[in-house]
Formats: sequence, C-alpha cells, structure tokens
Amino acid sequence: MIQEERVVSWQVQAIRGATTVSDNSAAAIREAVTELMDALEANNEIKPQHVVSLTFSVTRDLDALFPASVARKRPGWDNVPLLDVQQMHVTGSLERCIRLLLHINCPEPNLSVHHPYLRQAQRLRPDWDLARPMS
Repeated sequence: MIQEERVVSWQVQAIRGATTVSDNSAAAIREAVTELMDALEANNEIKPQHVVSLTFSVTRDLDALFPASVARKRPGWDNVPLLDVQQMHVTGSLERCIRLLLHINCPEPNLSVHHPYLRQAQRLRPDWDLARPMS
C-alpha cells in the first residue's frame, strides 16, 4: 500500500512590536505590556501553541518588572518560551521603551500580520501602522 505524503506549508513568521512606559514602576510596565499583548493578539491570528518564542527587550531605564512575567500570566502563554533582555543603549534613543519579537509557526505562508507600535513607540516604525496589514 502506497501512502500519500502530506505536504505541510507551515513557515516561521516574525512579528515585531513596541510600546513605551510612563515610568519605571511594576504597575506601569504591567499596564504597557498588557496593552501591547492585547494589540498583538487582537490584530493577529496567534494561537499560543503555535508560538516558537517571544523575546522582550527593554531600555536600560526599565528594571521594575520583567515583561515576560506579564505575558506568562495570559491564558495559554504559560508554556511559551519567553525571554527578557536589555536593549542596546544608544544616546538619544527612545526612553522607557519595551520592544518585542515574536516568532510563530504559520499554517499560511502569506499570512498578513500587524506589528503593534503603541504610544511613543509609534514613531519608531510609522510605516507599520496598525491600520494597514503587512504581508
């Protein structure tokens, strides 16, 4: 008996995003990360079981809370590989900024994604406005 080979067209897709925080406090970081994750999930077809990994980077002026600890408490995200790192410091760059880089396995090779850039971080990538899908 000959078995048909099933072709799977999954590919890894990267989604970027960023936000800023009003001050270096656990409450402010929690609020900003929650807002960023809400925008990420609301504007993309993300299932936590398809996530390869999520890395957060923060500017050196944020050290009150790990952003990954906020993401880990979201439904389904407790088994996702999460990492927090410090963003390279560049004089004059955006302060109190949290960036994310998400890698997901996508069942559709041409899936449109939205890169959420919120608050003051919108000026980092005005070309990735949430109003328009990116391919």
